[in-house]
Amino acid sequence: MAGKVLWSSRSGDMDDSMLKFTSSLDEDKELAFYDIMGSLAHVMMLGDRNILSKDDVCVIIDGLRAILGRLQNGELELDRELEDVHTNVEVMLTDLIGPVGGKLHTGRSRNDQVSTDLRLYLRDAVLETVGKINDLVRTLIDKAQNSQNFIMPGFTHMQHAQPVTAAHHMMAHAFKLGRDADRFLDAYERINVCPLGAGAVAGTTFPIDRKLTSDLLGFRRPMENSMDCVSDRDFAIETAFCASMLSVHLSSMAEELIIWSTPEFGFIEMDDKHTTGSSMLPQKKNPDAAELIRGRTGSVIGDLVSLLTMMKGLPLTYNRDMQEDKKSIIHAVNTVIQCTTMMSCIMSAIRFNGDRMTNSAREGHMNATDLADYLVSKGMPFREAHNAVASAVRYCILEKKELDKLKLSEMKGFSDLIEEDVFNILPIEVCVERRNSIGGTSQQSTMIQIFESLNSLMEREDTVRTEASLIEGCRKKLIG
Repeated sequence: MAGKVLWSSRSGDMDDSMLKFTSSLDEDKELAFYDIMGSLAHVMMLGDRNILSKDDVCVIIDGLRAILGRLQNGELELDRELEDVHTNVEVMLTDLIGPVGGKLHTGRSRNDQVSTDLRLYLRDAVLETVGKINDLVRTLIDKAQNSQNFIMPGFTHMQHAQPVTAAHHMMAHAFKLGRDADRFLDAYERINVCPLGAGAVAGTTFPIDRKLTSDLLGFRRPMENSMDCVSDRDFAIETAFCASMLSVHLSSMAEELIIWSTPEFGFIEMDDKHTTGSSMLPQKKNPDAAELIRGRTGSVIGDLVSLLTMMKGLPLTYNRDMQEDKKSIIHAVNTVIQCTTMMSCIMSAIRFNGDRMTNSAREGHMNATDLADYLVSKGMPFREAHNAVASAVRYCILEKKELDKLKLSEMKGFSDLIEEDVFNILPIEVCVERRNSIGGTSQQSTMIQIFESLNSLMEREDTVRTEASLIEGCRKKLIG
């Protein structure tokens, strides 16, 4: 068994239980494509620097491309007796082309190889995630553009606060998600540096060209310090944080959809294709897709904690603890990609109950702040105005009335400053449109928000296209 692991020449035999315990194949099999890409770039650099002969380089490249072909055709079978995907690729290569395959590992270690593979994987994962977020933001913008006339309660502490439009509410989520996408793209810059060639810890005695390897793989530049290359997973932790923040925002959206779809709220109806029935209760329409998003996103936060805990006590440089990074980060990005995709599907199909929203907004005295502002405009200090309106609200609750339904004589019982013109500012439609400050809920302000969000969205889409095109161009050169 020991002869099938890359480090076997020093440690001797390893029994089956040890092999099973140390294997990472279940997690790092997703890195097979990236391992081959990194190996192609590495051997091309070795040939360019005359570290390997051109004949050896050609044979190795042909072998790697043949293995890649098997992978892309779904014909690549990984040997579970080999401890990881990197060993699998190297053993396959040697079986295919003979002992010359062993020359591939010249000038590199599995330590820098693993870090490179993970960075290559995360580049793709981040760009895909940002693309999914962009899709969801565009869906929210579409919903906002079609719901500007739907007035609904704005909540604080889950209590009626002030009237807003459904469009304004949708844009609040759109801006949160936009920041999530920006965070991923910011993290992308720290992912997109190349550790390959750092060796196990101190570099290599071979005259390698790390900049060439970096360029071949489409990285921005080589990493500066060989120990740093192999000892940290901050780039994975940062990506997990971005995924966790996105998860929090997705879970918040899911929670609102679940609440809004209840008979007590009735603000929305989810499409049947995103709900389920009950095995016992024939009347039920359960928001299962939203509930699963709310549930699954919690595990992403757990992935972040796992990564932080794994790294917090490690001395420089590589330690085997770091093998556990792939399980957490791959699960985190896969989960947020799936949840963001599903949230886009849900949001594109939901139907707003505009009448129910508006009727709810007419309850709860949500124009109270407008009455206080009215008194302030008449010269009353805001704190006095606040107290006067609080008294008016208590009166309305006792009399089972709304503020805008009181008679002027009743209004004057709380302040002599109140005149007939007060009734011009109390309807909730007016309350909404008067909030025309930057970021406010008026139609004009919301349209500006939609315009700004669209501009940011298009900039992110351009960035994703540019980076994806650069990576694809590099891969085409490597694959041939």
